[in-house]
Amino acid sequence: MSLFDRFAGHLFKRGEMTIIMADGDVRRYGTPDPAIKPVTIRFADKGVTGFIARNPHLHAAEAFMDGRLVIEQGDIRDLVDLVRANGKWEEGRVTLRGTFANLVRDRLRAVLASVNWASRSKANVAHHYDLNDRLYDLFLDADRQYSCAYFTDPDNGLEQAQADKKAHIAAKLHLRPGQRVLDIGCGWGGMALYLNRAADVDVLGITLSEEQLKVARERAAAAGVSDRVRFELIDYRALEGKFDRIVSVGMFEHVGVPQYETFFMKCRDLLADDGVMLLHTIGRLGVPGKTDAFTLKYIFPGGYNPALSEIVSASEPARMIVADVEPLRLHYGMTLDRWYDRTVAAKDAIVALYDERFFRMWTFYLAGARAAFYHGNLCNYQIQYVRDRRAVPITRSYMAEKEAELPR
Repeated sequence: MSLFDRFAGHLFKRGEMTIIMADGDVRRYGTPDPAIKPVTIRFADKGVTGFIARNPHLHAAEAFMDGRLVIEQGDIRDLVDLVRANGKWEEGRVTLRGTFANLVRDRLRAVLASVNWASRSKANVAHHYDLNDRLYDLFLDADRQYSCAYFTDPDNGLEQAQADKKAHIAAKLHLRPGQRVLDIGCGWGGMALYLNRAADVDVLGITLSEEQLKVARERAAAAGVSDRVRFELIDYRALEGKFDRIVSVGMFEHVGVPQYETFFMKCRDLLADDGVMLLHTIGRLGVPGKTDAFTLKYIFPGGYNPALSEIVSASEPARMIVADVEPLRLHYGMTLDRWYDRTVAAKDAIVALYDERFFRMWTFYLAGARAAFYHGNLCNYQIQYVRDRRAVPITRSYMAEKEAELPR
């Protein structure tokens, strides 16, 4: 316990952390901080401290999921926030990249964890996106936008912020009526349907999720636009044709590091000479890293959030020109707060769909992701690409002007 005390005492400097041991012993760490809610946890058995210590990043989550780590004061969002607030990325030690051997080792880990051959990609997508449709209805907005929203006002609700996200992206695509648009990783079809409605364009949405495909096609039929908004179950690598615009929202995280150059080469091949592409992806602040063990095992197998340098360097061989980059630093944290609140409000329904363990896993996932955007090294990038440097106006003013005109 002296080792545990030293570890906890070092970790918890800001905020109040109380731990009730399995034998009833109570230990308190940290100092009051008005910005951080106090948290009390209880270890349900004597073996949990050793279990967590052997692999903290994975086993702390599993102890919570299995009911061995019980939160007595606060909730899992408060607990994760307390932990991450005591190690903010911006406050970390500034160092050189390290030895060549360490760079190679870290890069190899990222590559091996995110190898997504075509056959494996479909299975990885199904693991997460082919869950019960009802689950997503319970915590997403009505349009099922399962990606970072855009908050023009921090007090906006989820529905408004997701509507504003679609308009923000549409403005950057610089659309004209009648154009052909490709949506890579179309989800449940919300973005494709919006672009057709807002800009009078024809859209092909592609996905590897059979459940998402079914819903997207049903939505297009219900809207009476199946002739102009089509959806197909196909890997982007197998697609042929030419498109005036390409949009990809929340899909690049699943491409896998070894496939980055392939992705951009294919996008160049599919994009018209005067075309515009908008890539919207979770990204990593600073240098490349690796996906945490919990996320790989339970949430996104094969997933990886790239550093900006990894994205840009992979697009360079394809001679895709970066025309605009916007880092959304806090927007995804705010999005996840809304998703978390909706998930907690729908606890009974989610437990009925799955069980208590799944509910705890899902809340840990949302809480952990939220903290990573508020305190850790995650952000969201919107990167605009062109093949021809004259494809878009020479200043950014056209984006704001068009965004103001677009319907919500």
